[in-house]
Amino acid sequence: MKAFKEFKDFISKGNVMDMAVGVIIGGAFGKIVTSLVNDILMPLIGILTGGIDFTALSAKVGDAEVMYGSFIQSVIDFLIIALCIFFMTKAGEKLKKKQAEEAAAAPAAPTSEELLTEIRDLLKNK
Repeated sequence: MKAFKEFKDFISKGNVMDMAVGVIIGGAFGKIVTSLVNDILMPLIGILTGGIDFTALSAKVGDAEVMYGSFIQSVIDFLIIALCIFFMTKAGEKLKKKQAEEAAAAPAAPTSEELLTEIRDLLKNK
């Protein structure tokens, strides 16, 4: 029972839930990028390279067939995902920096002493 409670506490922490959401969204995003690479970019690259279908590129080594075309496609897929993550991270950092600057520019709340002094002065003037 103790292990179950510890597990429940672990799962309900914000970091674990955030990570789970990130993994799910990342998987879905990966599918979108894979489709972008396979269905849009690679056919266009194939046109530029004279109609080469990268998925069909292979080399025979003994009895094994090395599918290096699929590897090239996976590398392009990875590079596009990495580029998207880079830009999203840069945008997030920019947003955090802007929020930090706005928070620093906001006037600080008065301290308890300042409030009490102001109240005292108002009471004296009445």
